Amino acid sequence: MTSTGADVTVAPGRTAGWWNGDPIRATALAMITLSVLWRTHVAFRGFLAADDYVLITQAAESDLTVAHLFALYNNHLMPGGRLIIWLVTEYVGLDYWPYVLLMALGQAILGVVFLQLLRRLLQPSWLILLPLGLLLFSPLTLEATSWWAVGVNMLPMQIAMVLAIRAQVDYVRTRRPRHLVALALSVLFGLFFFEKAILVVALVFLLTAALYADGGPLRTVWTTIRRWWPSWLLLTVLSLVFMAAYLTRSESSLRRPDSPDEVFSFLTQMLNSTVVPGLVGGPWQWLGAGDGAPVTAPPEFGTWASWVIVVALVVVTVRRRPRAGRAWLLLVAYLVMVAAMLAATRLGSAFSGVAGGVPRYVSDVVVVAAICLGVAVVGLARTPTTAPSDTEPATPDPASPGSPPPRLSGPLPERYREPVAITLALVLVAVCLGTAWTTSRYGDEWAAKSGRSYIDTVRIELASAPPDTVFFDSPVPDNVVPRLSEPYNLQSRFFHALGARPTYVNEAEHPSVLDGLGRVKVATVVGSTIQPGPREGCGYLVASGETIRIPLNEPRFSWHWVVRVGYLSSADGTATLRLGSGEAVFPIRKGLNQRFFRIVGGGDSVELTVTGTDLTLCTNEIAIGDPAPKPEE
Repeated sequence: MTSTGADVTVAPGRTAGWWNGDPIRATALAMITLSVLWRTHVAFRGFLAADDYVLITQAAESDLTVAHLFALYNNHLMPGGRLIIWLVTEYVGLDYWPYVLLMALGQAILGVVFLQLLRRLLQPSWLILLPLGLLLFSPLTLEATSWWAVGVNMLPMQIAMVLAIRAQVDYVRTRRPRHLVALALSVLFGLFFFEKAILVVALVFLLTAALYADGGPLRTVWTTIRRWWPSWLLLTVLSLVFMAAYLTRSESSLRRPDSPDEVFSFLTQMLNSTVVPGLVGGPWQWLGAGDGAPVTAPPEFGTWASWVIVVALVVVTVRRRPRAGRAWLLLVAYLVMVAAMLAATRLGSAFSGVAGGVPRYVSDVVVVAAICLGVAVVGLARTPTTAPSDTEPATPDPASPGSPPPRLSGPLPERYREPVAITLALVLVAVCLGTAWTTSRYGDEWAAKSGRSYIDTVRIELASAPPDTVFFDSPVPDNVVPRLSEPYNLQSRFFHALGARPTYVNEAEHPSVLDGLGRVKVATVVGSTIQPGPREGCGYLVASGETIRIPLNEPRFSWHWVVRVGYLSSADGTATLRLGSGEAVFPIRKGLNQRFFRIVGGGDSVELTVTGTDLTLCTNEIAIGDPAPKPEE
């Protein structure tokens, strides 16, 4: 009886168990299951954050149309993500658990297809678990498995990377046209979720050249183009069509770095704080970033130790395998492309100082790093197109009885084998423990979610508030949705998908507001107020048909403001308040009352006119500014 990757002889009349049939696959699937469960637990500790709310609000406010699906978000084209968000918002509402389950599904799919790729690309060996483990557990991908706004872009792109490479490897081996169709569909799948997936096209070419062509740089490129030209013709046409469609809709997001020092600082931060530590289990320490995911902040010793491990691994594998050097050059080439894209779109802004410490910007690098690690450590599987020097002698099947386990260090004198084996084992254990520590610390940071407590409090408060409670609209706290997302940071839009959401008005006598914690509070207005009036016990006296000018204690620039007028009236009537070019008409009622309303204008004074039969009005309370909770007495 034969199973993929391992040949096991079974006595007649007996069936090999799943483990005995293919222990490498069984172990790999167990690793995938552990990774998905662990990452899902980390994700469930947190909640929605920042861009999640904006995307959900846009979905709640829109019908399921082509225009909505293909609308750009911060210059990102993501119709696949918008489709999923619209469906979840329509049928579930403002909740987090559907997105966690979708990210878990994406992780599982990514793990399975990557395992299939490794078994096609590499020699059969237990060591394929090393690149698989890097992909499954690298802290660089934690954002993609916990923050929906990141995962909805990055997980499909990573899946597309793996599927496209697998399709190209199959085409290299068989030259069957159906693999070209799979290649095109894989790239289109990635582009359906994230325009950055256009890098998959370059990656497929670079990987084919690095692993399946011989000679110097020019000969390698020419051989790659000539031998597999149908792939490049297909991908070129696809890329040109996509770029033409995307660039006609997008605004240029290119920025010019402020100085060469800014570029140098970004590159060193990206390598020293994020990429290199992240590939060996770092960064071990995180710097909180509000409700969003934390950024990397590794200790200096950790940075140096990670460089030592990476450099040692490169040197050892290059000395052992002919293709290892090309594999590591492939990783460097892809990293250069990613860095160039980031430098062109993220530098020269207020956030360029931390751009190099954001793992989500380089989470796709993990896929390439895992492939390169596999080629360097395990060895490339022989194909009909490879020369004898392209691969090492086939590794004995480790699942077969009596086969010695493959050694990363290669043949060594007997006296060195035990120290080297112990050293490698200790390094591997250290990386695993570091990964566990880093993931745990990330989970602690991710669990602190102001948005979750804010929404939960609002739900409880609304359930106990009187039915006639109305609210004046105002922004949600900055730590829930930043001001940069205006107008989607307004409560009226933020709660659009909430279901039983607050009722917002532009004029009321007794409105309420939500405070920074989500509690229902009596509203007041904070801003400019009028100067005290001249009449004792009245302030400013306005008779019917009269207009008086009332100075403010500080001017207001022209904007959308809320006005509160507290007054004492002798009868019912109507009043008109003017602020610069803005004017608002509001009803007045007999007795001591107040009125809140919106106005668009600015200036250093207001004009007040009242009309009505036998009506006089006293006021010493006019405030123009923003709605806020009334201080408790």
